[in-house]
Amino acid sequence: MLTAETNIEVRYAETDQMGVVHHANYIVWCELGRTALIRELGFDYSVLEKEGILSPVINVNLDYKHPTHYGESVTLFTWIDQYNGIRVVYGYEVLNESGVSCASGTSSHVCVKKDSFRPFSIKKHLPEWHEAYERHKKQPD
Repeated sequence: MLTAETNIEVRYAETDQMGVVHHANYIVWCELGRTALIRELGFDYSVLEKEGILSPVINVNLDYKHPTHYGESVTLFTWIDQYNGIRVVYGYEVLNESGVSCASGTSSHVCVKKDSFRPFSIKKHLPEWHEAYERHKKQPD
């Protein structure tokens, strides 16, 4: 299983009045992690977009475990949690500098043609991506 590691310095603009990172920013961080993982797999999401292919989020599930504050640095780990040829589920975990888990969860995605927005088989239409996802996805326990 391939895991991308993304270091993030918490910016002031990401915090609320309590100085805690606002929950919506973790979703933005997950996007950074997905992009990094896709790059590590040898692909570039922007190339898909130029070909008229999008990969919308169809579900997000995040558990918030420990607050993160302005000035802290966190590490986001991203991996392919599940893949079935059509749907990809990415896994995430955010750890602070002390190794404490601040958040964890998943996001689910499909690939669609931009003009129809209908999901299609990654296995059939993007065989290089399919092979990489199969090779690097999390193995069942």
